[in-house]
Amino acid sequence: MPLAIVQSRALTGIQAAGVAVECDLGPGLPTFAVVGLAETAVKEARDRVRSAIQNSGFEFPARRMVVNLAPADLPKEGGRFDLPMAIGILAASGQLPAAALEKLEMIGELALDGSLRPVTGTLSSALAAGQAGHAILVPQGNAREAAFAQSTPVFACANLAQAAAHLRGTDRLPEVVCDAESPESALPYLDLRDVRGQESAKRALIVAAVGGHHLLLSGPPGTGKSMLAARLPGLLPPLHRSEALEVAAIHSLQGDGFDIRQWGRRPFRSPHHSASSAALVGGGSHPRPGEISLAHHGILSQYEFPRAVLEVLREPLESGEIHIARAARRATFPARFQLVAAMNPCPCGHLGDPQQVCRCTPAQISQYRNRLSGPLLDRIDIQMEVPTLPVSALQGATQGESSIYWRERVALAVECQWQRQRMRNAQLQGELLDRFCALDSAGTRLLSRATEALHLSARGYHRVLRVARSIADLEGSESILPRHLAEAVQYRRMAQSLAQ
Repeated sequence: MPLAIVQSRALTGIQAAGVAVECDLGPGLPTFAVVGLAETAVKEARDRVRSAIQNSGFEFPARRMVVNLAPADLPKEGGRFDLPMAIGILAASGQLPAAALEKLEMIGELALDGSLRPVTGTLSSALAAGQAGHAILVPQGNAREAAFAQSTPVFACANLAQAAAHLRGTDRLPEVVCDAESPESALPYLDLRDVRGQESAKRALIVAAVGGHHLLLSGPPGTGKSMLAARLPGLLPPLHRSEALEVAAIHSLQGDGFDIRQWGRRPFRSPHHSASSAALVGGGSHPRPGEISLAHHGILSQYEFPRAVLEVLREPLESGEIHIARAARRATFPARFQLVAAMNPCPCGHLGDPQQVCRCTPAQISQYRNRLSGPLLDRIDIQMEVPTLPVSALQGATQGESSIYWRERVALAVECQWQRQRMRNAQLQGELLDRFCALDSAGTRLLSRATEALHLSARGYHRVLRVARSIADLEGSESILPRHLAEAVQYRRMAQSLAQ
């Protein structure tokens, strides 16, 4: 019985697991069966593949056909297996040389006329194909995305006939050249100069950018909390290529794919406050990344979430991963993001505002603040109040330095961290924390007094050290001086007021 095997990729988490599409033609009544834990969209490929083969000028075999998607215990979804199925059938029926399928993988959804439609997860598939030492054949609409990988030959075709001609050798497809890293089409950043006044909050934002620290901004409505959060991406240095590939691979799994203009930029996610826990974490019958994974290597901006939703952030804030468990499947997604949270001091937002009267009862204020649990608050490195400014202060405030100026200084400090410890300061722990955050005698005494006065936990103690290290890096200091430590301690004072 003729048998053809085509390599393709199925996505599990953000990994693209190798799938062998085995096409077997045998005697018997003409049938077309698809096996291998295929969902409805994959089984419907039978009709798409039949029409595409016939409308592309090939003969659809009138024989008993079985298409097996191996391994059988890996769920298959989507239309990415249409092209491998069609090529496998043509190879098994002798219309294409089976030898041309060696060391070649392919994905793509077929239209009824034989044209190819783009699919999601192309970058993950290309990266995995490169690790296996295979080339990959993708739809024309996925060509630039697949070329991001730069680890495997990428060929792009517009329809089934072009793919067949390439495999026959009669009309070879050119290899796609990556041109996606050109910065001409990059989206502009928001400028820090747009925020008038709030110099202390700006300073905290810059320190957070240096070390990758989590940040909490608290203040009445309209004081600039959301503006500050939206300008953090403009202070951060570009992603390293390995980080950019991870970010692009995660976003390529979404229905709208990865925006090439975002290449090398840290993602900024600001989900609506009505988003559920599942929207943040991810999930589904076939788990997909949520907002915290889409913010990997970037910023997650949070405002006014319910307590149950906020609590799901505790694990990824520490580990940089999110583990999703379902009855039939388990998945692990990366989630090393930088949290920028914003909150009002009370339900009406005017507690402590000299220009407005707060009408909230103590019980309402306590219930409102209790949405931020102690363990979650303890994981936020920098906590800053953003007060209401008088009109005279806004009118007389200078613009200050631009985001471009601060991005250059932040980039120097971040590069110093990579040269010294190969990670951001927020990730320091254990022996590395002891080595690079060592204090002199004056600093040790200062931190001891602050720990007792503010009732810092062991986690809070270490987070103060990490923030002090970032302040020292911003100033170009090799050691942590008492003034760096004193500023870092100030960024933990709000936690004590919120806990009261």
